[in-house]
Amino acid sequence: MHTRLRGLLLALFLTLTPTALGQVVSESIGENIVRFHASAEAKKNALPSFALLDPKMPATGAAPASFDNEPEFFVDDDGRNSFTIEIEPGTSLYGTGEVPGPLLRNGRRTILWNSDSYGYKESTQSLYKSHPWVLAVRADGSSFGVIGDSTYRIEIDLTDSITFHAEGPEFPVIVIERDSPQEVVQTLAQLTGTIPMPPKWAIGYHQCRYSYYPDAQVREIAKGFRDRNIPADVIWMDIHYMDQYRIFRFDKELFPDPKGLNEYLLNDLNFHNVWMIDPGVGAETERFPPEGYSVYEELMEGNHAVKTADGEVYKGEVWPGWCVFPDYTQQRTRDWWAGLYKDFMAKGVTGVWNDMNEPAIFNVVSKTMPEDNLHVGDPDMGGGGDHARFHNVYGMLMIKATRKGVQEANPDKRPFVLSRATYLGGQRYAAGWSGDNSADWWDLEGSVPMVLNMSLSGFPFYGPDLGGFIGNGDAQQFERWFAFGVMFPFARGHTAVGNVQKEPWAFGPEVEETAREALNNRYRLLPYYYTLFYDAHTAGTPIAQPAFFADPSDPALRTEDDIFLIGGGLLVKPKLTLHGDRVPAMPRGIWNPLTLEGADNPDMPEFFIKGGAIIPSGPVMQYTTEKPLDPLTLIVALDKHGMAKGTLYEDSGDGYEFERGDYLLSTYTAMRKGDTVEVSLTGAKGEQARPDRSLHVRLIMENGEEVTAHGRDGETIKVKLPN
Repeated sequence: MHTRLRGLLLALFLTLTPTALGQVVSESIGENIVRFHASAEAKKNALPSFALLDPKMPATGAAPASFDNEPEFFVDDDGRNSFTIEIEPGTSLYGTGEVPGPLLRNGRRTILWNSDSYGYKESTQSLYKSHPWVLAVRADGSSFGVIGDSTYRIEIDLTDSITFHAEGPEFPVIVIERDSPQEVVQTLAQLTGTIPMPPKWAIGYHQCRYSYYPDAQVREIAKGFRDRNIPADVIWMDIHYMDQYRIFRFDKELFPDPKGLNEYLLNDLNFHNVWMIDPGVGAETERFPPEGYSVYEELMEGNHAVKTADGEVYKGEVWPGWCVFPDYTQQRTRDWWAGLYKDFMAKGVTGVWNDMNEPAIFNVVSKTMPEDNLHVGDPDMGGGGDHARFHNVYGMLMIKATRKGVQEANPDKRPFVLSRATYLGGQRYAAGWSGDNSADWWDLEGSVPMVLNMSLSGFPFYGPDLGGFIGNGDAQQFERWFAFGVMFPFARGHTAVGNVQKEPWAFGPEVEETAREALNNRYRLLPYYYTLFYDAHTAGTPIAQPAFFADPSDPALRTEDDIFLIGGGLLVKPKLTLHGDRVPAMPRGIWNPLTLEGADNPDMPEFFIKGGAIIPSGPVMQYTTEKPLDPLTLIVALDKHGMAKGTLYEDSGDGYEFERGDYLLSTYTAMRKGDTVEVSLTGAKGEQARPDRSLHVRLIMENGEEVTAHGRDGETIKVKLPN
């Protein structure tokens, strides 16, 4: 239907609905950020926000008189509170969080209802996370973003406008207006929170399997990386470490000494560890009695459980059998849950993985608990309510409590938490991954737009199960996926029980060499990645970025999801199909071919550095703290003006001294002067002393050739251009 005709019909419909009788209330909550309510009554009754840093963010004044994109509120034929925002021709839509399929979301429908979506495909409308958020980029590159601030089940319909239908009460709509999509995403992060600065080891490579057991196999796998000189920092323990799948309990036969295992991994092999914790607390009575299981006993005695509509303790079936579930809507329950991590972390655990927290329930059609289950809800959440209201934030409230517990157990360390389920704003508490994908070419190719749309939804620390969780795949597919997938912000290999082994060496020496080359590149670029994580932490800047970020007004880039950017300076061009026969659209301007390790390997991605960028890099390492950053290598490409600029962020790699000024943020500038390029340190912030180290410069020319020069960090280095 023509947009204008649809708008006229919608306007006529609105005049006939009760909500249209109220006067829309608009208020500014920041510069060119407007919150809309369907009516004064809707504003009065609005529930506190789970997405925003300030759940009751106050207005800062009246909305601008000329503000565009005012939503039209209405009630749809199914009785759902809804709104629509018309879009101009040529507007591209993105975001909506964790969604399968292409980067561009125009014409798509998404259902926000956190779901255990095993083996999802493009037709799957609900995955594990809910982000009631749309990024709109107009034809000229200017942009706006829309938050539908409701936790209830929402249908986002982007067929020819931006339309939200929510099953709960009326809810606020927040619209951000900016000059570019980058600014919109940064503003979203300012409203909903940026990621915490992770420990440096967490941006290295992670190896996982469902499951590595007994503990001897864990040792064997970790040692296998070191023996083969394949970089890695973290090994993961899935559910089989547990005693009869009961959380916070170790199987005494398979893992008799978890503390000793963790100490060996860290002290002898320099491997950190991550262990899984689900929300379901075993209450099984047929296979084993709950008596003597302190987690269950404390939950019941403390009245921490989710209740049924009749007020009874709800039980649902998951891995341990029948389970009860903490009601994380209560602060006292979150405090109790956080306290469980004290003894757990004391066993040398360095990271926590919260899974199954949609929450997933077995053997029911809905795959989750009943919507009429009851949550107590603290007053600052607007009080209690049914599960229909709290379902989409159940996982986020769990990881909020988990992060608190991990932090309190090790107050001088930065927590690392990974979560399968979350909600808009959940980046404040945990990293995420794309759930139970499959070892096929569709999932391989689709991992790029999934990472990008999560990044555009304010969630930058994210990646897929490299190699695919479900199924075996084959050597060629694994090699291709691994070759580019380790460039994602979160890089973890993982596979399911019963599958073939999927460590980097499992498919033979050729694939092993590709994996080694790919990880060597990741680890060489750790100074760049760590700086990007700092930018994400401080400014909300995405780490993985779509190609259109390089030129938001270029229509050829709006649908391009076969390439991606890491930061603003590095473009990754993977081999996404078996024959690699598609030629993606490249951004305009200067993008010089960059030679990294494995450049002659046909399965490795191609890399390009943007003209005007300086990318810091370092030596190859087997783990993130193996060597000091010496020499520091600056990879430089000049723009059309003969200039380049870049930054390097450094701190201790863990702890919170950086918040007190113990860091070093260096700015380097390159400038062409005749037949010479001078590379200089032009700015420094922080109290950390500059290391006495070598500085190498790689000047990348437009044809991919390079010229090098060497000196000391802090000195001006002159690079002689070829004749």
